[in-house]
Amino acid sequence: MRIVIDVMGGDLAPKAPVEGAILYDRETGGRDQLILIGDKDVVEKELASHRNYQPKNITVFHTSQVVEMDDSPTMAVKQKKDSSMVKGIRLQRDGEADAFVSAGSTGAQMAASLLTLGRVKGVNRPALGTIIPGQDKYTFVIDVGANADCKPVNLFQFGLMGSLFMEYIHGVKEPQVGLLNIGAEKTKGNELMIASHQMLSEQLSNFVGNVEGRELLSSTADVVVTDGFTGNVVLKFAEGLIGVFTSSFKTQVKKNIIHMLGALLARPAFKALRKTFDYEEYGGVPLLGVDGISIICHGSSSAKALKNAIYVAREVGDKNVNKHIEEELRLRGEEWREKRSLQA
Repeated sequence: MRIVIDVMGGDLAPKAPVEGAILYDRETGGRDQLILIGDKDVVEKELASHRNYQPKNITVFHTSQVVEMDDSPTMAVKQKKDSSMVKGIRLQRDGEADAFVSAGSTGAQMAASLLTLGRVKGVNRPALGTIIPGQDKYTFVIDVGANADCKPVNLFQFGLMGSLFMEYIHGVKEPQVGLLNIGAEKTKGNELMIASHQMLSEQLSNFVGNVEGRELLSSTADVVVTDGFTGNVVLKFAEGLIGVFTSSFKTQVKKNIIHMLGALLARPAFKALRKTFDYEEYGGVPLLGVDGISIICHGSSSAKALKNAIYVAREVGDKNVNKHIEEELRLRGEEWREKRSLQA
């Protein structure tokens, strides 16, 4: 598989993308061709800093521009055609690559992916999800920013795509789908949520009903569906909460020797807990619904996170996630048309 890694994107670029690629190349023995895209001098200088490792299957593709985090997504696509992000996605469109991984501007990556790769047949709007760790499992929340305004059909498709992602990439058998809402009853919420509940109930046999915010981390649902505006608020709140909790805990531990001794004894448990809530373990997530593989990573992704994101890209390709999405939507479209004809 030919996977393009954006070396110029992310808070820790170029060091983290290059090191992540090297980690993957080392662990897999050069199984896949990794294309490091960006300023050639910058990339080669970073590669040269790893003197103790000779890359097995890594090449460099030069580009002269960089998409900055504050660039307008649509303007970046139009005006920075030789940027590592835009050119990297175009390599996939032109058949020179099979996947793209970046920790750069999420908005620009979504715009470039949609405008360049197009949509999977049957998908109205691509969506972005994220893994949120819970008590004894993790939940995939979708959408978390790609679509601020949605219709019921969009939320239904998000649920379907999220369900297939969890099944084929994370091995969850018969994943349960829930709808993020302000109450458990089907009559709760605004017009969008009420109509979406009805559509999800009719179209998805694995739909388990509404999920309230307080249940997000303990619900039986493996996939929680929402609009991109609400989902993004939830995501940013979760990131902030974890940061505040970690900072407050460290402050309390340092207050006296008893707290410090207790923390030392509980260190293994805290280490396991930290791993559970560490986004680096999950790497990145695909922009589901685009006709290609575009893996979006956290802006502050480390080498470890980017390495794991490359693994995700490989899995999405191996498991033919896009084909499964297209096939499921085709089958449901046929069922809907057949139902309408019988009613007529």
